[in-house]
Amino acid sequence: MKDELGLYYHPQAGNTLSRVYVRRGEHGEVEFRLWRADMPDVWERHPWLSMSVVQDASELYRQERNADADPLKLYDLAVARALLKEDEA
Repeated sequence: MKDELGLYYHPQAGNTLSRVYVRRGEHGEVEFRLWRADMPDVWERHPWLSMSVVQDASELYRQERNADADPLKLYDLAVARALLKEDEA
């Protein structure tokens, strides 16, 4: 899907309040940015992130906040690549 902020997908089926936006970074890598309708400051506080940064942050989150959580479930590299490929065609 695409809107004025860019390409996005819903990371949780049935939850339209959250979106993960995707784009190509400066060097062609996939970048992600989280948006939440119920928490508009999330967009402002979190910049575009590469998958390696997302993975590092996810590990830190599990170590410091919640060992049972898996933030990586929100960031789907395969979906992001498919959206970008379709948009670039």
